[in-house]
Amino acid sequence: MIDLAVVDLSRLQFALTALYHFLFVPLTLGLSFMLVIMESIYVMTRRPIWRTITRFWGTIFGINFVLGVATGLTMEFQFGMNWSYYSHYVGDIFGAPLAIEGLMAFFLEATFVGLMFFGWDKLKPHAHLFVTFMVALGTNLSALWILIANGWMQNPVGAAFNPDTMRMEITDFMAVIFNPVAQAKFVHTVSAGYVCAAVVVLGISAFYLLKGKHKGFAKRSMTVAAAFGLLSSLSVVVLGDESGYALTDNQKMKLAALEAMWRTEPAPAGLTLFGLPNLDDRHTHYEIKVPYALGLISTRSLDKPVVGILELVAVAEDRIERGVVAYDALEKVKADPTDMAARGQFETVRNDLGYGLLLKRYVEDPRLATPDQVKLAAWSTVPNVPLMFWVFRFMAGIGFLMIGLFATAFVLCTLRKHETKWFLRLAVLAIPLPWIAIESGWILAEVGRQPWAVEGVLPTFLGASSLTTTHLWTTIVCFTLLYGALAVVEVGLILRAVKKGPFAEQEALEEDARTEGEPAVA
Repeated sequence: MIDLAVVDLSRLQFALTALYHFLFVPLTLGLSFMLVIMESIYVMTRRPIWRTITRFWGTIFGINFVLGVATGLTMEFQFGMNWSYYSHYVGDIFGAPLAIEGLMAFFLEATFVGLMFFGWDKLKPHAHLFVTFMVALGTNLSALWILIANGWMQNPVGAAFNPDTMRMEITDFMAVIFNPVAQAKFVHTVSAGYVCAAVVVLGISAFYLLKGKHKGFAKRSMTVAAAFGLLSSLSVVVLGDESGYALTDNQKMKLAALEAMWRTEPAPAGLTLFGLPNLDDRHTHYEIKVPYALGLISTRSLDKPVVGILELVAVAEDRIERGVVAYDALEKVKADPTDMAARGQFETVRNDLGYGLLLKRYVEDPRLATPDQVKLAAWSTVPNVPLMFWVFRFMAGIGFLMIGLFATAFVLCTLRKHETKWFLRLAVLAIPLPWIAIESGWILAEVGRQPWAVEGVLPTFLGASSLTTTHLWTTIVCFTLLYGALAVVEVGLILRAVKKGPFAEQEALEEDARTEGEPAVA
């Protein structure tokens, strides 16, 4: 039988490294395009202050970029080391976008990032702006290909199981690229990254204004952040709505779980603002709903119901029973590859094979499963409902707070009231909020896919490597210590850059010039 302790520890390790890596990604995504905007203003106006602004925020970008790359590399190795059967089973599809990300996006970033940092005095302004844009493009293309890979895990289109190789193989690469779930995740994720960067720029600028330092720099940076952040925060909400619509067709259980909707909601379905999900009686108590909202978001209509958890469990139970038939036919094909009757039977139920594999959690041979084990497997397709319910509301609540924050910032900047004290304090305090929302969204996406590594294809517990708990605890502890040290370095470097200020380089040059101009003393 499968050692579930190994599976759980492997999941814990990947969760820790992924969540940590994702602390750096959003800021990199957003700052890259903010640098393009700031440098574009410099190229158009040729005012030195905008060059200083671009270089200062470029320093913050550089610190974050380096640690993001370092922590991302370890995740690539985990697929082979901790999830070897997953890599074997779906590597032909999942590996392709990751390979393209490395060859296209990462190499693009690597080619131009050095020129961006060290080419200020060697490239003409227009040429340097092009370099900065290419770094931003590479950064966002990197996110695109990674989210295409992740989107395929959520909605495995363009691929099929090959009974001769016993692996998943690509049948339509264009379908993988233009997967609606992947596209919705990409635009939603990068918009959230833009909000994160805008909050950081806004917060640090507010800090300078509160201290009465670098006012010209801070006011200009704050104005860019206000406009960029307002557009981005509105985009997050609009594109989040598109993600909800994508769930209706492709991940009905995830949608039902994050709404704690136990039974099918008749049209027009309402959106639950507040409630207390109860796993014992499978009911959500004290619900407060917004009429029609869920129907509009998830079905784009007022006359279509939204399917509930209990009905989806019943569907899963039927699919598990057909999955047992698929498993039986596949075993016959393995024993006799020329058995055309078994191949024909497999073709009729091939899409349910993954559901049959869910039974391997309870019995070695799914064909020997009891009715009670089938019911257990069907209920295992329900993710953690209370966690999903509250994480989604926490994330959405912060999203709407960001709209309010940037709308206020935009109005104040328009009225040239940059130094409004209460708002400056609020902007500094808001700096952690986008990270909390973004990490919550990542938890929502990944916990909501459970118990699947690949939705409907491969259960998570079957994808893990044959490791021991000692191996896993050792690496978890080592990663935690290493990443903790890197976090201290990251925060320390950023605080040091903020403390030195945007004019530190000019001040150092002026000090050197004064020193050289003084007469030598015997």
